[in-house]
Amino acid sequence: MNTSANNRLNNYVKIFMSRPENNENFLEVIEENKGIIHKISNAYCPNHEDRIDLVQEIIIQIWKSLHKYNNHYKISTWIYQVALNVAISNYRKYKVRKNRIIPLTDYSLNIIEDSQAQYNEGEIGLLYQFIHELKELDKALMILYLEDKSYQEIAEILDISITNVATKIGRIKLKLKQKFLAQKNNDYGRK
Repeated sequence: MNTSANNRLNNYVKIFMSRPENNENFLEVIEENKGIIHKISNAYCPNHEDRIDLVQEIIIQIWKSLHKYNNHYKISTWIYQVALNVAISNYRKYKVRKNRIIPLTDYSLNIIEDSQAQYNEGEIGLLYQFIHELKELDKALMILYLEDKSYQEIAEILDISITNVATKIGRIKLKLKQKFLAQKNNDYGRK
């Protein structure tokens, strides 16, 4: 995330913290888990401004839901749940809005952020591109899998069975492998 977006995020959190009824640990919780929030927003939003909006929506929902947190679970597991639920909901709304919007120009300008530039090269770039193309649940599964979460943790976060996690991850990995092979064959054919 670039400095401007990070400053906006910090300002937004500070506004919440200025409320007298706040939880003293809220700022610490957000700071400790901002990587989760950024990874999910990067995976679900195609452009910079949408990512900023999603980060803010996630923080708002964490704030609103803080009283529902069950300390039997790790805070990071709960934050993943909240963030993924917000991201998936936001993604669905975005798809509906996208079908109703008429573009003002015939072209678009893509701005690559510094934080994402590293992912746009080679196989890592392709992996993130292919993950971005997955369905909402599959995308969430791969984000968590790449974060080295156990199948148990993934099952808890997504509220599905461990068996379902294992089956879906196996299928997604096969699908990604096929996409890599198709891309490799495509690249080979161009040379």
